[in-house]
Amino acid sequence: MSSSKDDIDRIFHALGDPTRRALVERLSAGPMSVSSLATPLDITLTAVMQHLQVLEESGLVRTEKLGRVRTCRIEPAGFAVLQKWLGDRRSLWERRLDLLGDFLAEEGEGG
Repeated sequence: MSSSKDDIDRIFHALGDPTRRALVERLSAGPMSVSSLATPLDITLTAVMQHLQVLEESGLVRTEKLGRVRTCRIEPAGFAVLQKWLGDRRSLWERRLDLLGDFLAEEGEGG
């Protein structure tokens, strides 16, 4: 259970930064090189690499070096962890709201 919590903590930390969200957004269009990712951003290549390292540690992005080019891509498994966590929370709150709705309907009928 704690490794799942650690995974979620890393994912939210990674996505908590606007530059990292921008990198994820760009990678959603498909794999690209680090230099291509860095081009529209007003930060150094070193900073982009640091952001990518956080995204990779969170499991959201995977990088691979072929020759002199490092290519980055979305890692679907990391997003599956996030989707499951969000789905579990949504399911819990939907059940609670359904119970509240039932309770309020009963109060309205009996009151």
